[in-house]
Amino acid sequence: MSRTIKRGPPPKRPGARRKQPVRKAGLFERAMAAVPVSEDTVRKAATWTITGAGIAGALAVVTWIGIPGMIGTAIAEGAGQAGFRVEQIEVTGLKRMDRMSVYAVALDQQSRAMPLVDLESVRQKLLRYGWIADAHVSRRLPDTLLVDIVERTPAAVWQDNGQLTLIDKDGVLLEPVRTEAIPDLPLVIGPGADRQEAGYQALLAAAPALKPRVKAATWIGNRRWDLTFDSGETLALPEDGAPGALLRFAELDGARPLLGRGWIRFDMRDPSKLVARKPGASMAHNVPDPSEVTTPPSSTGDADSQAGAEG
Repeated sequence: MSRTIKRGPPPKRPGARRKQPVRKAGLFERAMAAVPVSEDTVRKAATWTITGAGIAGALAVVTWIGIPGMIGTAIAEGAGQAGFRVEQIEVTGLKRMDRMSVYAVALDQQSRAMPLVDLESVRQKLLRYGWIADAHVSRRLPDTLLVDIVERTPAAVWQDNGQLTLIDKDGVLLEPVRTEAIPDLPLVIGPGADRQEAGYQALLAAAPALKPRVKAATWIGNRRWDLTFDSGETLALPEDGAPGALLRFAELDGARPLLGRGWIRFDMRDPSKLVARKPGASMAHNVPDPSEVTTPPSSTGDADSQAGAEG
């Protein structure tokens, strides 16, 4: 006798597991991965920037709507207590000026809260120093003041009443100079010579071949120059037409050397002629041409006094 065996429904096969969608990295995350600093550092920097911008905006609004300055100051002081306070000074561009002087000016504030630092006031105080031609002062949040200095360049040493002072090409006084430490720069002598530095540089530019040989220049009567050469001679130049006279002297010296030939003084106060004098000579000599030296007739015997005069 046969038995019928009832079979249940066939077991279901497990279906294929559904693939989870791959989460794509956002633009910010990809940018963060490319930056060579940690994400935490970048987030802190962003926080400081946003906070600083918020504080600056708040102060601007306070000023615009006319809230009393005391309240604005209180807000700024609160920013200082929150970390926006001058703690560091970074100075660039200094070569010769004392760095501590710059620090002293930058820190001379009624409050070191960063929003209360008067940048223009710091700049104007720095410009009072002769060495500083220009200055740029800015903030770098949260706690650093940046000072970029443009220094003047020394051009000459000015001697007046026994005092030596370093000056730039415009005659701006830079700093005193000790006698034993005079730099290798032209020496300008006499009252007002510092204010003639620009004209003096233009004068030397007229005869560049002679410029290296000029060791000193004396400003006479507030109207003209006497030049002293490295070989010891003095050249008296006229009040008017000094560049042309110096160029003429350079041409004469180039055609037949005059410097280092035993003369002690050349006079070109009359630009049409060159008068020269030797040590111990009782009379000066007119040098109309570099190929000859003649003694002027007695009718011009006052040439000696003319060559020796300082005016």
